[in-house]
Amino acid sequence: MKQPEASIAIQVLPALEGEKVIDVVDKVIEYIKSTGLTTYVGPFETTVEGDFEKLMDIIKQSQIICIKEGAPSVMSYIKIAFNPEAGVWSIDKKVKKHHE
Repeated sequence: MKQPEASIAIQVLPALEGEKVIDVVDKVIEYIKSTGLTTYVGPFETTVEGDFEKLMDIIKQSQIICIKEGAPSVMSYIKIAFNPEAGVWSIDKKVKKHHE
């Protein structure tokens, strides 16, 4: 199996009060899952692996979703691993052994 070209970890923090934050973050996660890419949802961030350009689009759309859902602004923390030649380690390779 070919290794993914890139992986991102994304945490969005919409500038909202109370549990509305969770509602908006859930919409972002729903969108990310709908892309069909391999996704791992953690308590602080969501990790996604795949094509670099598609991942960059996911980052962009995640910001837009927060704003469309009523956040006046959003802070995001992004980690990117990118290796177009050899690929990057998959989510499974990194964490599967800890969840069996």
